[in-house]
Amino acid sequence: MADLSADIIQTARDKGLRIATAESCTGGMVSAALTDIAGSSAVFERGFVTYSNQAKIDLLGVSPETLAAFGAVSNEVAREMALGAKTRAGVEMAVSITGIAGPGGSAHKPEGRVCFGLASPAGVAVEQVDFGPLGRANVRIAARDYALRLLHHAISQSD
Repeated sequence: MADLSADIIQTARDKGLRIATAESCTGGMVSAALTDIAGSSAVFERGFVTYSNQAKIDLLGVSPETLAAFGAVSNEVAREMALGAKTRAGVEMAVSITGIAGPGGSAHKPEGRVCFGLASPAGVAVEQVDFGPLGRANVRIAARDYALRLLHHAISQSD
């Protein structure tokens, strides 16, 4: 993922875009992957690690009503997390991740389910991916990599 992270940083620099992250189940892994790259400070503004619901509310402005209605692992919360990170950090791009790394889950929200948000000048897009019960570490790695690919695609496609 180092090559992908380096390409994200270089492309964002070339396009004058700044980045923020809002992470729950990955606990800062996307931020770490980006800041592992020398020169990332030119484009990486900040990362929010909002593991608890209260942190999502306090730091990102996620609505308590949204959390109550849909739960933390939902496209609706991923949307609000991404938008909150973009707005509060004052950046052009923000990616969010909220999911169930495991162990555990339920029939309704199984282990390995992760919701992603991407806020950009074009708006906010969300998607849900079911990675399956890969084990906690592997779900977190898969979610990190998926978020980096989302971010890369969005930055590459931006004007």
